[in-house]
Formats: sequence, C-alpha cells, structure tokens
Amino acid sequence: MARNTKAKKQPEAHKIDGAEIFAALKELEKTQGIPMDYMMERLKQALTNAYRKDREDHRDVPAENVVVDITEQGIFMRQIKTVVDDLWDTALEIHIDAAKVIDPDIQLGDTVSIPVDVEKFGRIAAQTAKQVVIQGIREAQRGVAYESYSSKAQELLTGTVLRLDPTGDIFVQIGQGGDKQDAVLRTSEQIPGEKYEPGDLIRVYVLEVHRATRGPLVHVSRTHPNLVRRLFELETPEIASGEVEVRNIAREAGSRSKMAVRATAEGVDPVGACVGPRGGRVGAVVDELCGEKIDIVVWSEDPCEYVKAALSPADVISVTLVPGQKACRVIVPDDQLSLAIGKEGQNARLAARLTGYKIDIKPASQAEVEE
Repeated sequence: MARNTKAKKQPEAHKIDGAEIFAALKELEKTQGIPMDYMMERLKQALTNAYRKDREDHRDVPAENVVVDITEQGIFMRQIKTVVDDLWDTALEIHIDAAKVIDPDIQLGDTVSIPVDVEKFGRIAAQTAKQVVIQGIREAQRGVAYESYSSKAQELLTGTVLRLDPTGDIFVQIGQGGDKQDAVLRTSEQIPGEKYEPGDLIRVYVLEVHRATRGPLVHVSRTHPNLVRRLFELETPEIASGEVEVRNIAREAGSRSKMAVRATAEGVDPVGACVGPRGGRVGAVVDELCGEKIDIVVWSEDPCEYVKAALSPADVISVTLVPGQKACRVIVPDDQLSLAIGKEGQNARLAARLTGYKIDIKPASQAEVEE
C-alpha cells in the first residue's frame, strides 16, 4: 500500500523548559562567537543519541526517525513510526489500532509522531547528551579559533615566550584577551644566536595555520624574509601609504638582508624613507633582528642597473647580460672585488637571490687581460 505523506494532526509532545538552554546558547554566541544554530544542531543530535541509547529497543532506530524541536518555549521530541496492520518492528512501526487512538483518520502507510517524554531520560543518557554538547562547544571554539588565526597568516604578531621545548622548539603565546593562542617557533625558524627565556616578548611572522584536534596549530617564524617586510611596514609610513613599494627581499637570517624598494610617487626617495631620519627607521628594524645588517637598494626595471644596485656597497664598473640566459657578467675595481663578493660569498649570493640573476664577478685587471 502506498504511503500517505499528508500531514496528520498530532498531539503536543512532552517537553522540558528550554528557556535556560536558549539563554546559555545565546551567551555562548555572544562571548565565544559560537553560532547558536550550530549549537542547537549539536543539542538535537545529543538528545537523539541519548534517546536511542537510553531505550534498549530503540538503539537501531535511524536518527531521522527521531525528531527534536528546540524553541524558547521548550524542547520537544517525537519518534516517527509507520502505521501497519502486521506489526514486526515496534521501534519503527505502530499498529493501526494504536494509531487510530492518536488520530482516528489515520490510514495504513501513514506516519505518526509519538511524543517522547524528554524529562524521563535516564542518568546515563542525560550525561551522554551533556558530553556531546560539551564536545560540540569545544569543536566550535576550535573552529572559531582556526578561522580567527587563519586570517592572520602572513601577518606580524607580538608574542610572549611560554616555554622552551627540549627539541629546541619554542612555544609562544600570541593574541590578546580571549583571542590568545599558542604558536610554535621551530628551531629552523629561529634566528641563529638568539636566546629566549620564558616571558620574553618577541615579534613573529605567522607562517601557516593548520586544523588540529586540540585547536589551530600555528607555526611562526623569525627567519622568513617577510618578517623584514612587515617590520619596515610598521616603521615606514611611506610603505604603509603605498608611496614606497617593497619589491623583493633576500635574507640570511641573523646575518644580512637585502631589500629592493621603489617609489610609486614623484619626489619620494624610497631608500631615504626606509632609512629614516638619522637612520632611526632601519635602526629599529636592525635592533628587532638583533643586529642583522640590512642593505636597502633601489629596484629598477633595467636588469643591469638592478644588479649594480644589488651589489651595494661595492662599486661596479659595468654589468653585461649573457645572451639567452638569466645571467650577467659584472666588472668591479680590483680593490672592490672582496667587497662585491662578500664574506664567504654572501654579498654576491644575496644579490643573485634578490635580482634572480646569476652573477659572475670579475676584477677589472682580469677582464682587461681576457679582452
């Protein structure tokens, strides 16, 4: 017989007072940012599971056969059963005679909602419901925290050193007020030679944020080139306003960095803006990076001019591009060769990374002999 899906008038279900629960959910939404709709769904799931667990003969009842409605007037629960003439499964079916007591117009194949007395749940079932709701709150809080910190990726934050791990990793607390979160500063992301103690305030660059079972897992860095970029954005109003643009940064953390900048407005000296009056701006960044040297050069569309500037502070006689390759030959005065190459090749190495060109440096005397 085809099932009649038309709505049937049903008696009011047993209920419990939902005003207190509604007030608690509203408070969670206000203070924790947990959506009320999300928590109501968790509560419905908790009550459904509790009902099925509490009733031995209802453990196999599909969740869709249990309906929970939550309003400020109360919490209502009904079980949906199919009207049959030959009763086989009391958890899912109701005999036609019993159904007609509820609704005289009921027909075979119709469904009927059987009111459930929520207040009569056993202690174990109530505890189960409570735990599911608590778990839902925790999951929602972790989700809110993840969304909050995932938006902070690639940003500069101030953190407090919490503890030093035996592996060398450092745990840092970032954020303020109720938005505090632990972050990990791995050994590989620490500036060589820097020493940290619990309670120290340090600035960190947020590398990435991952979802984890206990909340967002935040990885931060002190070695990333963008840490230098963000520090200059704080110290240089012209960068914040867009009058000066940071084009690229090459960095060997704890030792030296090179930063290429250009002016986007006429009459602005990009290098002078970053250096600041009496070197105050670049000095503040250097102090934050524990004495790391920073070379600020002018970016140019002309690769030869760009390479020449990138090799600063060395003087350059000429730069010649190698046809068909992203490489160039640089001639410097003999007395500038060691300065152009730098200690252990650092200056030339950073210049190559900054410009993206392979740089072959020759002293003037050798170039003349080869010619």
